[in-house]
Amino acid sequence: MSTVSGLVRASHPAPAAAVTVIFMGLAVVWGRSPAGIAAVGAAILTGQLSVGWLNDYLDRDRDAAAKRADKPIPNGDVSARTVLVAFVVAAVAVVPLSFLSGLVAGVVHLFAVLSAWSYNAVLKGTVLSVLPYALSFAAGPAFVVLGLPATPPWWLLVAGALLGSGAHFANTLPDVAADLATGVRGLPQRLGPRRSWAATVVLLLAAGAVLNLYAVPLSAIVLLYGRRHPFQAAMAVALIDVLLLIITTP
Repeated sequence: MSTVSGLVRASHPAPAAAVTVIFMGLAVVWGRSPAGIAAVGAAILTGQLSVGWLNDYLDRDRDAAAKRADKPIPNGDVSARTVLVAFVVAAVAVVPLSFLSGLVAGVVHLFAVLSAWSYNAVLKGTVLSVLPYALSFAAGPAFVVLGLPATPPWWLLVAGALLGSGAHFANTLPDVAADLATGVRGLPQRLGPRRSWAATVVLLLAAGAVLNLYAVPLSAIVLLYGRRHPFQAAMAVALIDVLLLIITTP
């Protein structure tokens, strides 16, 4: 039971669930069938699980050095080998699940997943750390719409890139000190907490403005009161954006 619990925690379940719900909501907005919505959810969730497991596997030594009490591999709750096997299984499964939405849509989603893997494997400690988030969150909505099939509008891709970029800064904020201590110098670490929080707010409000102007004041309130939990606030803003899209789309 401890191994199962550790494996679940190593997958980053909260972000995985939030991102899956967000993109399934977009599938509802764009009129995907129930089967299409389920296909989007299965592909997105599997891709997110693979990203979470790869992150914890590659960061296991850094997490141990930082004495991260919330990380199951260095704490001995699950072995690194088990997490690696889980990653491989998810990485294999995401391929056919992506192609359930069609050839072009499947290729785009696999690009999004590969982009997210590149963050963990290569770009996390560089000035380009925000790039995989922007690309993956832009490709995600494209995957949803291309599965109809239809052409995704430019504004949806821009909003996705802005949301992803804001999520990157928000996700990194609580760990800036630990990251710097272990040699991780991505863009948020280079900017520092104050400027990274400013970037988070600007990017997320800009995404809301692109998607739905009604989202801006609600998003501002969430960010104002969610500063102590920035990533959760970022996901809440994304959910607000999608919910308003559902409500206001004819």
